[in-house]
Amino acid sequence: MSYAPTSVIQIIPRTRRGVELLLLVIAIAVSVGAYVNIGITVQNEVPASTGYYAAGITLLALIAHFALRYRAPYADPVLLPCAVLLNGLGVAMIHRIDLGLALVAEARGATPKSPAAPQQITWTAVGVVLFLVVILVIRDHRRLQALTYTAGLAGLVLLVLPLIPGLGVNLNGARIWIRLAGMSFQPGEFAKICLVVFFAGYLVVKRDVLTLAGHRFLGLDLPRARDLGPIGIAWGVSLGVLVFESDLGSSLLFFGLFLFLLYVSTERAGWLIIGGLLFVGGAYFAYATFGHVHRRVTDWLDPWAIDGGQVKLGLMGQAWGGILGRGLGQGHPEATLYAQSDMIISSFAEELGLTGLIAIILVYTLIIERGLRTALGCRDIFGKLIATGLAMSFALQVFVIVGGVTGLIPLTGLATPFMALGGTSLVANWAIIALLLRISDQARRPQTPAAPVSDETIAMAVQKQ
Repeated sequence: MSYAPTSVIQIIPRTRRGVELLLLVIAIAVSVGAYVNIGITVQNEVPASTGYYAAGITLLALIAHFALRYRAPYADPVLLPCAVLLNGLGVAMIHRIDLGLALVAEARGATPKSPAAPQQITWTAVGVVLFLVVILVIRDHRRLQALTYTAGLAGLVLLVLPLIPGLGVNLNGARIWIRLAGMSFQPGEFAKICLVVFFAGYLVVKRDVLTLAGHRFLGLDLPRARDLGPIGIAWGVSLGVLVFESDLGSSLLFFGLFLFLLYVSTERAGWLIIGGLLFVGGAYFAYATFGHVHRRVTDWLDPWAIDGGQVKLGLMGQAWGGILGRGLGQGHPEATLYAQSDMIISSFAEELGLTGLIAIILVYTLIIERGLRTALGCRDIFGKLIATGLAMSFALQVFVIVGGVTGLIPLTGLATPFMALGGTSLVANWAIIALLLRISDQARRPQTPAAPVSDETIAMAVQKQ
């Protein structure tokens, strides 16, 4: 018996770095175009800083692109352009509000504040530097699994830092900042990354135990009582963040991330029931006990009862923007409190309208979709859970922010990823994008094909049968 020679055909996927470069050109063009349009509308001339802005965002984007081209060639080609687009539009809107605040100060005869847009560009550069560090240092995301409990401890330490006397400061009613060397940082943004690594590593080891079913209720397999410890601890830590730091947004984000990863790893809907009940109980307890939570809820239920309230001014600006918006530079977003930070989504809705807001949400949705696609393509469970957790951190933040600004849920004060004024959030989000790109490179990288089986080996196997 003779056998035809065995041949192996290996299909090597394309790296898609050319597609990424084209999308980067489009993202940069849109960002610079928005910057120029704002200057022409508000000042009747092209801003003098346009060249610096265009050169800065182009240089940073190309540095990140070439780092991926040489160190992570199979990484997702869409994530980086989406991040650059959101970051660039955020800087443009911050610049627009700077101009509006300067006009208000001039009309009142006061000295205008220092513009915030240059500071945001500086923080963008810091974020890209951290992006490069993650891409160059973390060559394989699976090595992070060895740091599971170290990451968990680091996350808890970062959460506790604002409570240290002399280090933590209270800003805008929340004690989530630390002041060091004359600069303010929000360590909770980096705690989010550490806790995602910890959640993923812990659930990889414990998911078989947490999958075991206990009592059955209304067709759902509820978890055993002895296995409720982890979700109870996560709930307690989230309540601690709410009680001691007055940070409703981070409390919701941390508990939501753990609950979602717990459900993804075990595929048990019973965990969602338990977590939902704990969330409702904790939310009611916070509403009845803490004044700042009570004020946010009452402001949400009746925003028109408070003169000059954030939600009221934001809703008025969005209503004035309508479907197509007033146009970049033609609204008055500076009239809203914290228009550059907490309410920057409202600022975009006023000047770009509902259409522009939907477009921005679609860009965020694309980041989330690509993150979840990376999780599906990843070959190890640890990487799947990290990619899922990082993608869902964007999903939860965007839902909470947009829901709060539009009046769907109470306003929580989370920062809009890549857009809101604030260095810590911006730098942390660039690190998240770098981790997602590192995992996607591992997931899309072609595997080494198995050695072809010789004719003699096949013949021997057939004879043994």
